[in-house]
Amino acid sequence: MRKISCCEKNVVLAAVNAKYIHSNLAVYSLKAYAGQAGHPVKLKEYTINQPFGEILKDLYQSQPGLLCFSCYIWNKTLIDDLAAEIHKLLPETQIWVGGPEVTYCARAYLEAHPAVNGVLRAEGEASFLELVKHVRLDCAAQELEDIPGLTFRRAGIIYETDERELLDMDELPFPYGNLEDFTNRIIYYESSRGCPFSCSYCLSSLDKKLRFRSLDLVKKELRFFIDQKVPQVKFVDRTFNCNRARALEIWRFLVEQDQGVTNFHFEIGADLLGPEEIACMRTMRPGLIQLEIGVQSVNPNTIREIDRAMDLEKLEANVAQIHQGKNIHQHLDLIAGLPYEGYESFRQSFNRVYRMQPQQLQLGFLKVLKGSRMERMAEEYGCVYLEREPYEVLKTNWISYGEILSLKQVESMVEIYYNSGQFEHTLPLLEGLFSSPFALYEELGRFYEEKGYGQISHSRMRRYEILLEFLEERNQERLEAAREAMTVDLYSREKLKSRPDWMSGQEAWQKAIRDYIRREGLPKTVHIEVLSGETLLFDYRYRNPLTNNVEGQKIVL
Repeated sequence: MRKISCCEKNVVLAAVNAKYIHSNLAVYSLKAYAGQAGHPVKLKEYTINQPFGEILKDLYQSQPGLLCFSCYIWNKTLIDDLAAEIHKLLPETQIWVGGPEVTYCARAYLEAHPAVNGVLRAEGEASFLELVKHVRLDCAAQELEDIPGLTFRRAGIIYETDERELLDMDELPFPYGNLEDFTNRIIYYESSRGCPFSCSYCLSSLDKKLRFRSLDLVKKELRFFIDQKVPQVKFVDRTFNCNRARALEIWRFLVEQDQGVTNFHFEIGADLLGPEEIACMRTMRPGLIQLEIGVQSVNPNTIREIDRAMDLEKLEANVAQIHQGKNIHQHLDLIAGLPYEGYESFRQSFNRVYRMQPQQLQLGFLKVLKGSRMERMAEEYGCVYLEREPYEVLKTNWISYGEILSLKQVESMVEIYYNSGQFEHTLPLLEGLFSSPFALYEELGRFYEEKGYGQISHSRMRRYEILLEFLEERNQERLEAAREAMTVDLYSREKLKSRPDWMSGQEAWQKAIRDYIRREGLPKTVHIEVLSGETLLFDYRYRNPLTNNVEGQKIVL
């Protein structure tokens, strides 16, 4: 059989996403950049949950002459294994990798992974195009040594070329001409690259050259998403509003063009917001945008040590103003395991951020990323972390592993009971029974651990029952009020077939309820709940777009 040359084989870009709903903007951008230069590329997307053999089979059947993987902390080990097996099956295939997991340790990575031919460092579009030309034209177009931004192996020797000049953002083609492949998936979009800040735990701080895509192009592309009625677009800009005037113009454009469908997600610095941006937000349709705001810590020593620029008081004030508008979902982040942040310090950070009342509070744990200043400082901080991805902190000079485990329990309880949005009426009542919000979730986490509930997947109703069990054992004060609050929370989500077991029936009120519904001309899908102090009407036609909950309206039967 004739040996097939590289130039006759396929060029394949492979992405392994954490979930099916995710997509990989990097590979779409590489594909589009090569495509506009006349070099078609096959794109393959998988998830980390797919069987290994299934992914291997699909890659093998693609018969790539050049196979490139996009590497992140959630997929690196899987990609390492795929590369090793593909190399056995297709030894002539050139295997290259790129992405943050390999850019800052390219030489060491190649030394440890003999199946991989090379690394595309940092920004990859132009380097990838030249690599494709090199492979397709049988090495005649350009020697690898002349292509900037590469680290590669030849005859057992590792070579490293010069850094590549960064692209003008307007040179990048729009990667989303066809949206058929994105049904039920999140679309990611970037209007800028680089970050003006220097947070020591973040790789974005290494790219100090901040570049923007022209506003005319951005508006044209956002209009495409709106016209196509895309459910959600997530901006990957590291601090979207670092240029206030630009951010304001884009937000005003979204208000003008809004068709009531698309949601846009932005990562912002809340302390950078001015009165004009707040005023613009007040005009937005509920659900038009959502904001992710990194607080990370309220400890001034921690903030200073990680080189984070933040005006906490202004951030807090701006978050409060946005919250008052009741039309924008806010997601606030904290990071456990940072320098100078011990358990008690983190307790204070948690309580202060919790009281800002975000729709979601993300309790994350420090990841010591390769190439970051945090990695260089890890020994000085006594920072012990996982050797393999996700490189998560285990202990530091300020916090023990046991305390990290306690925070893991708190994180789990926050996810179940706060971030789910299913306990809006119950949680404020419970918070008053404990010394602080943190104390509530801390004690609840201990309860789950003691009862062995943490390793079990529970139904929604069971989560309520466990919460009642917790109160009956730990704090019986206002137990009846808690039962009623839980009942309200349950009906805020859906009309149950029967009343929960912890509430007595309301048979005596059934005729009055039927008469009210008939008299008011309401659909049978509504629910009326008679409680000890009030009667509430739940009309499921009208849900809060930020929480998907229905607000019970007080009525008189």
